[in-house]
Amino acid sequence: MGRVNEKVILVTGAARGMGAAHARLLVSEGARVVVTDILDEDGEALASELGNAAIYVHQDVSEPKSWAMAVAAAESKFGALQGLVNNAGVASMAPIEQFSLDQWNRTLAVNLTGVFLGIRAALPAIRRAGGGSIVNVSSIEGLRGSPGLHAYVASKFGVRGVTKSAALECAASGVRVNSVHPGLVATTMTERLDPALFPIPLGRAAQPIEVSQAIAFLLSDESSYMTGAEIVLDGGLTIGVPHQHAAPEHMFS
Repeated sequence: MGRVNEKVILVTGAARGMGAAHARLLVSEGARVVVTDILDEDGEALASELGNAAIYVHQDVSEPKSWAMAVAAAESKFGALQGLVNNAGVASMAPIEQFSLDQWNRTLAVNLTGVFLGIRAALPAIRRAGGGSIVNVSSIEGLRGSPGLHAYVASKFGVRGVTKSAALECAASGVRVNSVHPGLVATTMTERLDPALFPIPLGRAAQPIEVSQAIAFLLSDESSYMTGAEIVLDGGLTIGVPHQHAAPEHMFS
């Protein structure tokens, strides 16, 4: 018996990267997964790899109609929906004076409006299934600032906030809503970044599976008393300056 055995879970932005890792782990833990993305070729390939436990649905998370179709597909194919992972996200970087309104609007549309639409669309189905769990993927940039990532930071702070407001509303109907906050994760999006440039106390980037494990926990009944919570997965990056970067001891004598 897997941790999410027989649960039907929709994962957005799941064609590759972290989302694909989430889908693979959830299937290995007994779930049936609806893989959604705009990357149809990659999404179809992943669903084929996962076999009868998964389907692929084309979805633009910023479009309400696309959400209605994805939720309907989950219920039509698997008979219910017990979980949602709002994973889809985009990022762009520029000094704030050069940060275009189009960049700003697109980032918030996917990262924040997409989460809002997902919660709104999935809630009735999860309630029909008798309750379940929603996991919103925020970031450590939802806990702190980061130069150049203005829209991304704003969106991830927003995800953190709407997680808590939704958790308060949903608790009475047996639906839990939590957020995860990854730091540097080794994916194709970050392969050009040198982990040594980041003062990570554990000294390395996370592997996607390490984020997926936390998500599986939040989707499972093991986390039945958690809602409105945030799990930080950053190797200690946000807790302080690691020892090797700290001030010399003589400065304190």
